[in-house]
Amino acid sequence: MRRGFVLLTIITTLLLVGISQIAGAQISPASGRIIVPPSTGAAVGLPHTNVLLFVPEGAAPAAGSPRGETPASIACIYKLTTPVPGCPINGTTAVPTGGANAIALVDWGHYPQVKSDLSTFSTQFGLPPADITEVCIDSCPDNSGTGWDLETALDVQWAHAMAPNAKIYLVESGNDLFPAAQKAGQLVAAAGGGQVSNSWVTSTSSEPPNEKQYDKYFKRSSVTFFAAAGDWGVGALYPSSSPFVISAGGTTVLRDGSGKFTGESCWSDSGGGISKQEARPAYQDGIKAIVGNFRGTPDFSADSDPGSGVAVYITPWGGWVQVGGTSAASPMLAGIVNSANSFLASSPKELTKLYKEYADATKYKNLFRDITTGSNGPGSVAKKGWDTCTGIGSDKKYKGK
Repeated sequence: MRRGFVLLTIITTLLLVGISQIAGAQISPASGRIIVPPSTGAAVGLPHTNVLLFVPEGAAPAAGSPRGETPASIACIYKLTTPVPGCPINGTTAVPTGGANAIALVDWGHYPQVKSDLSTFSTQFGLPPADITEVCIDSCPDNSGTGWDLETALDVQWAHAMAPNAKIYLVESGNDLFPAAQKAGQLVAAAGGGQVSNSWVTSTSSEPPNEKQYDKYFKRSSVTFFAAAGDWGVGALYPSSSPFVISAGGTTVLRDGSGKFTGESCWSDSGGGISKQEARPAYQDGIKAIVGNFRGTPDFSADSDPGSGVAVYITPWGGWVQVGGTSAASPMLAGIVNSANSFLASSPKELTKLYKEYADATKYKNLFRDITTGSNGPGSVAKKGWDTCTGIGSDKKYKGK
């Protein structure tokens, strides 16, 4: 498991880190290596992304055709479309058809080819053309080659994949992403309500001092805010730890030797933990015995392991790549909640709904996949019910979201 970080300047050198193959009959995640973009470590004063590029053993970083999970295979796994036995990556074609109002993605800098890459992605998977608007709130430098371009492409492509009829806002900043998140909320509210996804953290090792002062940026009527839980293993990170944000954790999608989906486990590098600053919100009173008096993360989870990562098209990186990190889970879950027509008044109201479903044993079994294998660090093991590995688990249909 990766631990800690070294502050990096934005450079083009990429750090290669190995990844091992799961033992036993499972073949997912595959054997290969991870490319860690500079934006994952970030420079002093810049937010860190939660994005990782996976390269299968013996392969080039990019390919001429999609590599990794597709919108159809993910939709099948989370039962958003008519199930196909085994949800094979090749052979599952039905994609989500919902979405309304708006989803906003918050990213650092400007990726000039984001619209053309999104068009290629949509055409490849039979998705309708996206209605996307870019909004720069201040100086937005070209982020090509920094890793933020990969983050941007992942965000818009997978929000659109899960909610293809929702308006997409890409809100960019070259300075401070907190005002960008606030602007994103304003835009979504003006569009009738929806979701804002933030696939970044302020630090990879701890929550920022006096973090409650930033909670105001995630309060907007008719808007639910999502944030990636992190890619550095157990430990609560901000803004995921805000009680006004839905924390997106990470899983590993498991497939057998024939490529059939067999389940999910906790991704070993997924973020998640107990905040040291944010008080336990009322919607988590049912898990007080686990979290004590403080906010626990994540809330629920989706595929994030780079080894079982998703397909993304990005021109500067050579075309089709396989991407992981809780950066994938955040826009994915935002899109799923959007397509479920869940336009509640705030993130706490959406979370109250989720945790009420969790508290009802029958509804919980029907609507969520309880993930009981894997660990993201010492003392943080996936087990029956809510845990700091995957929260209440992953999705099993739109209902209840």
